[in-house]
Amino acid sequence: MKKFYHLGNCTTCQAIIKETGVDKAGFIMQDIKTESITPAQLDEMKKMAGSYEALFSRRALKYKELGLKDKSLTEKDYRHFILDEYTFLKRPVAILNNKIFIGNDKKTVQALKEAIS
Repeated sequence: MKKFYHLGNCTTCQAIIKETGVDKAGFIMQDIKTESITPAQLDEMKKMAGSYEALFSRRALKYKELGLKDKSLTEKDYRHFILDEYTFLKRPVAILNNKIFIGNDKKTVQALKEAIS
Protein backbone atom coordinates (compact mmCIF):
# COMPACT_ATOMS: atom_id res chain seq x y z
CA MET A 1 0.00 0.00 0.00
CA LYS A 2 1.16 3.52 -0.81
CA LYS A 3 -0.91 6.22 0.86
CA PHE A 4 -0.16 9.84 1.72
CA TYR A 5 -2.42 11.78 4.10
CA HIS A 6 -1.89 15.55 3.91
CA LEU A 7 -3.52 18.96 3.85
CA GLY A 8 -3.65 20.44 0.36
CA ASN A 9 -3.24 24.02 1.58
CA CYS A 10 -0.39 23.25 4.02
CA THR A 11 2.91 24.66 2.74
CA THR A 12 4.90 22.17 4.83
CA CYS A 13 3.01 19.24 3.30
CA GLN A 14 3.50 20.73 -0.19
CA ALA A 15 7.25 21.08 0.41
CA ILE A 16 7.48 17.46 1.60
CA ILE A 17 5.53 16.23 -1.44
CA LYS A 18 7.93 18.11 -3.69
CA GLU A 19 11.04 16.95 -1.80
CA THR A 20 10.08 13.27 -1.59
CA GLY A 21 8.22 12.93 -4.89
CA VAL A 22 5.42 10.89 -3.31
CA ASP A 23 2.97 12.29 -5.85
CA LYS A 24 5.05 10.78 -8.67
CA ALA A 25 5.86 7.55 -6.82
CA GLY A 26 2.38 6.03 -7.13
CA PHE A 27 1.05 7.09 -3.73
CA ILE A 28 -2.69 7.59 -3.28
CA MET A 29 -2.94 11.19 -2.13
CA GLN A 30 -5.66 11.99 0.39
CA ASP A 31 -6.31 15.60 1.37
CA ILE A 32 -7.76 15.10 4.84
CA LYS A 33 -9.66 18.40 4.72
CA THR A 34 -11.72 17.44 1.67
CA GLU A 35 -11.75 13.66 2.23
CA SER A 36 -12.09 12.85 5.92
CA ILE A 37 -10.14 10.04 7.50
CA THR A 38 -12.36 7.03 8.14
CA PRO A 39 -12.30 5.16 11.45
CA ALA A 40 -10.90 2.12 9.58
CA GLN A 41 -8.06 4.22 8.10
CA LEU A 42 -7.20 5.68 11.50
CA ASP A 43 -7.29 2.24 13.14
CA GLU A 44 -4.92 0.92 10.45
CA MET A 45 -2.54 3.85 11.08
CA LYS A 46 -2.71 3.16 14.82
CA LYS A 47 -1.78 -0.49 14.26
CA MET A 48 1.34 0.62 12.40
CA ALA A 49 2.22 3.55 14.71
CA GLY A 50 1.55 1.73 17.97
CA SER A 51 -0.82 4.31 19.42
CA TYR A 52 -3.28 7.05 18.55
CA GLU A 53 -1.14 9.45 20.58
CA ALA A 54 1.72 8.98 18.07
CA LEU A 55 -0.67 10.28 15.37
CA PHE A 56 -1.97 13.20 17.43
CA SER A 57 -0.79 16.76 16.80
CA ARG A 58 -0.38 19.00 19.81
CA ARG A 59 0.31 21.90 17.43
CA ALA A 60 -3.32 22.12 16.32
CA LEU A 61 -4.90 25.44 17.28
CA LYS A 62 -7.86 23.63 18.80
CA TYR A 63 -5.50 21.81 21.20
CA LYS A 64 -5.07 25.05 23.16
CA GLU A 65 -8.59 26.33 22.42
CA LEU A 66 -10.16 23.25 23.97
CA GLY A 67 -7.75 23.31 26.92
CA LEU A 68 -6.49 19.81 26.08
CA LYS A 69 -2.95 20.56 27.28
CA ASP A 70 -4.30 20.67 30.82
CA LYS A 71 -6.14 17.35 30.52
CA SER A 72 -4.93 13.78 30.74
CA LEU A 73 -6.02 12.20 27.45
CA THR A 74 -6.57 8.49 26.86
CA GLU A 75 -6.09 6.56 23.63
CA LYS A 76 -9.88 6.70 23.21
CA ASP A 77 -9.71 10.50 23.52
CA TYR A 78 -6.91 10.80 20.93
CA ARG A 79 -8.92 8.64 18.49
CA HIS A 80 -12.07 10.69 19.06
CA PHE A 81 -10.33 14.06 18.53
CA ILE A 82 -8.50 12.94 15.37
CA LEU A 83 -11.73 11.63 13.82
CA ASP A 84 -13.69 14.69 14.96
CA GLU A 85 -11.21 17.35 13.73
CA TYR A 86 -8.78 16.74 10.87
CA THR A 87 -6.23 19.23 12.25
CA PHE A 88 -5.48 16.84 15.13
CA LEU A 89 -3.77 14.38 12.78
CA LYS A 90 -0.01 14.92 12.81
CA ARG A 91 0.85 15.65 9.19
CA PRO A 92 1.77 14.37 6.82
CA VAL A 93 1.31 10.63 7.29
CA ALA A 94 2.80 8.38 4.64
CA ILE A 95 2.26 4.63 4.47
CA LEU A 96 4.59 2.63 2.29
CA ASN A 97 3.89 -1.10 2.35
CA ASN A 98 4.23 -2.00 6.04
CA LYS A 99 5.98 1.20 7.20
CA ILE A 100 4.46 4.40 8.47
CA PHE A 101 6.06 7.84 8.44
CA ILE A 102 4.41 10.41 10.72
CA GLY A 103 5.05 14.12 10.82
CA ASN A 104 7.45 16.53 9.22
CA ASP A 105 10.69 16.34 11.18
CA LYS A 106 13.84 16.06 9.08
CA LYS A 107 14.63 12.46 10.07
CA THR A 108 11.13 11.29 9.14
CA VAL A 109 11.19 13.06 5.77
CA GLN A 110 14.67 11.69 5.02
CA ALA A 111 13.58 8.16 5.96
CA LEU A 112 10.58 8.48 3.63
CA LYS A 113 12.79 9.71 0.78
CA GLU A 114 15.13 6.74 1.25
CA ALA A 115 12.24 4.28 1.44
CA ILE A 116 10.81 5.61 -1.87
CA SER A 117 14.08 5.49 -3.81
